[in-house]
Amino acid sequence: MSKTIQNRIVHDKELILRLQRGDEWAFQLMVRRFRTKIFSIAFGITLDTEESQDIMQEVFLQVYRTIGDFRGDASLATWLHRITVNRSLNWKRRWARRFKWLHVSTDSTDGLPAAEPESDLPSPETRVANAQTRQQIDKALKMLPEQARTIFVLRELEGLAYEEIAAAIGIKLGTVRSRLFHARKRLKEILQPLVEEEE
Repeated sequence: MSKTIQNRIVHDKELILRLQRGDEWAFQLMVRRFRTKIFSIAFGITLDTEESQDIMQEVFLQVYRTIGDFRGDASLATWLHRITVNRSLNWKRRWARRFKWLHVSTDSTDGLPAAEPESDLPSPETRVANAQTRQQIDKALKMLPEQARTIFVLRELEGLAYEEIAAAIGIKLGTVRSRLFHARKRLKEILQPLVEEEE
């Protein structure tokens, strides 16, 4: 592969064609392009770093095996989101059956993907406050129903459009809006007492 091809922007249509031809470089490009988003979605649903990494690998493995069946009915990103959501929810269901929703969330900063290095590092006080806020949100998200939390994560934390969420989960657009409304309302109810405890 020439440097010219390596350095130019490759759009999804070309990327898909290259993947379907078994182009190893295209597969590596896809992983680089989507791994952060896929990990974030998986973590938002599972709240488990190691499982999210496993799910991310499983998603890419599934794409590698089934890319030949991809017909372009949705965008590549939407297809990946759908696979990620399904695998994450399947993991949740297996976990719930085995351990009755006994889930240990990560403490401090180990639970989230590493942030980009910054020149101005936050103070220790800011890091503690951020960790406490993250733990509060973690705790509140756990209390949401599974479907509501999934939609909230995809919309508010990952920035997906309503149409993308509907396609990824396989529900109607109106259902996305309704569940997101109720998720936001419920989160506000859950977080308000937690905030008041800190004051």
